[in-house]
This record gives sequence, structure tokens and C-alpha cells, in this order.
Amino acid sequence: MSPILSKTEPDYLLLVEDNPDDELLITRAFGRQLDVNRIKVVHTGIEAVEFLERIKTASELPKAVILDVNLPKKNGIDVLKAIRHNEKTKYLPVVMLTSSDEKRDLLDSYNLGANSYIRKPVNYEDFSRIIHEIGAYWLHINKPVSI
Repeated sequence: MSPILSKTEPDYLLLVEDNPDDELLITRAFGRQLDVNRIKVVHTGIEAVEFLERIKTASELPKAVILDVNLPKKNGIDVLKAIRHNEKTKYLPVVMLTSSDEKRDLLDSYNLGANSYIRKPVNYEDFSRIIHEIGAYWLHINKPVSI
């Protein structure tokens, strides 16, 4: 699991992805467009919640969480619930990046306060472009709430 970041490290995104192939594609796509050190990866919903709970200050929070819906042990919907119920993370932007085409997952995500729901494209070029756009938007364009 990734260590907690210090204030001197750059803004980053937290990726919650259990599929090693998707993780590799995402980190490669980020590496082509952004500093790969700006993405931290955890592999289960439980790891994601524990990672965020260990953060002490707002400056250590990721700029956004990129969250898969289908995760082992604690699914992405449950992770999103935990994020929204925690005073420290309730305004943290969450992007659901998933292969799920279930309408229930889409509705649950938005009902629980997801900021975006994106289906993972099958085509590598489209996938790479979307990852670049996610990174550029959440790291450089979006103005997050800071408490």
C-alpha cells in the first residue's frame, strides 16, 4: 500500500483498482501524460478507506479518487458511502471509472454523491485519452473544496 504523502509531495490522484491489467493501462496512460508519481494505487475497497482514514490534514488528501465499482471485500459503492460519511473526506471528488454497465451502479453512484461516472473504454486510444482528460481536469482545472 502507498505511504501517506507529506505536504512537500505534489498533488495526486488516488486510484482504487483491483484489476492488474486495468491498473497497468491507467498508470501507463498517466505516465504518458502526467508525472506517474501523481497517482497512488490501492487495490481493495478496504485499503482505500484505510488509506483515507490515515490522512491527518486536508493538504494530504488526494485531489480526487478514481474508484472502480467492482472491488473485492468492499465494493466501490460502499467506499463512496464511507467517503461521503467521513467529515474529512465528504467533499473529496470521486470519479467512478468502471466496466460496470449496470444502471443500479450508475444511480447509486450519483445518489451517493459521485462527481462523475465513466465507463472504461475497450479501445486503448480512447482509454488513454480519457485517463489523460481525467488527470488534467482533476489535477489542474477543478477547484476542490478545502476545509
